[in-house]
Amino acid sequence: MILAGKAHPQDREGQELIRLWNNFAKRPELRTRLIFLRDYNMRQAEWLTQGVDVWINTPRRPWEASGTSGMKILANGGLNLSELDGWWQEAYAPDVGWALGDGKEHGDDPGVDAVEADALYRLLEEEIVPEFYDRDEDGIPSRWVRRIRESMARLAPQFSANRTVREYTEKFYLPAARDYAARIETIGDVSRGIARWKQDVSTFWPLVRFGEISVEETKECLSFSVAVYLGELSSDMVRVELYADGEAGRPSHVEAMQRQQGGSAPAGYHRYAARISPVRPALEFTPRVVPYHPLVRGPLELPNIIWQR
Repeated sequence: MILAGKAHPQDREGQELIRLWNNFAKRPELRTRLIFLRDYNMRQAEWLTQGVDVWINTPRRPWEASGTSGMKILANGGLNLSELDGWWQEAYAPDVGWALGDGKEHGDDPGVDAVEADALYRLLEEEIVPEFYDRDEDGIPSRWVRRIRESMARLAPQFSANRTVREYTEKFYLPAARDYAARIETIGDVSRGIARWKQDVSTFWPLVRFGEISVEETKECLSFSVAVYLGELSSDMVRVELYADGEAGRPSHVEAMQRQQGGSAPAGYHRYAARISPVRPALEFTPRVVPYHPLVRGPLELPNIIWQR
């Protein structure tokens, strides 16, 4: 086992942990089995990354910043064993690695820490280590290699700087450039219209509220219907959406709800509806109202949002 790492100069707890690691590595019975590398740096990180079989990451959720350390393992043929937090909540699947936790936040509960520690040891002892040493007649761990190939093929293209830069360019930089060109196209008329829209939304937003909501479930679909009071705002100034948070490896789900003509909405209310495939329980979905303008990038420019409670 090779241990390496650094603590911030003001991180006394981290420094104490490293001191304990160093002393632990000096025990005579561990001299041939455990090494602590001092003065951890980028060069050491490169060497270690190239030789890693399993990358273990055990932060308390939600303290994983993003997970770039686990991402760089992908291209080096390593596998991840990590908390369902940061990137791994999105990337994890049983055939590409292993996961800890339930994808929920539990604060500093020591009971949860104990449960996850037991899960970590169980995974290592009962699944990961046996699979690594399960070799064929040529000494090749076939199941392990299949898992590596699946991890590299599926995750490496998705969690890479190339994909990140491409998506930023396609989804944000180019649309922002087009929106800017549209705003200045008519010598300020568009910009003045956006300013009036923002002022109206800010003025009348406190009046927006939800009415009753109904849900019908069948084997084929989930049907949601909700009444929304917009007050002085017109229906084309907002968007009503059905939202489900991402968890346990599943992405978040956003579905635009359609305004219904006529119907049984109370006076002053608008009726919105959506039908979706029952891939997730109805209780995981929540309607919300957000401002809408075709040339405004929300929530960056106007972060207002109202949730149905």
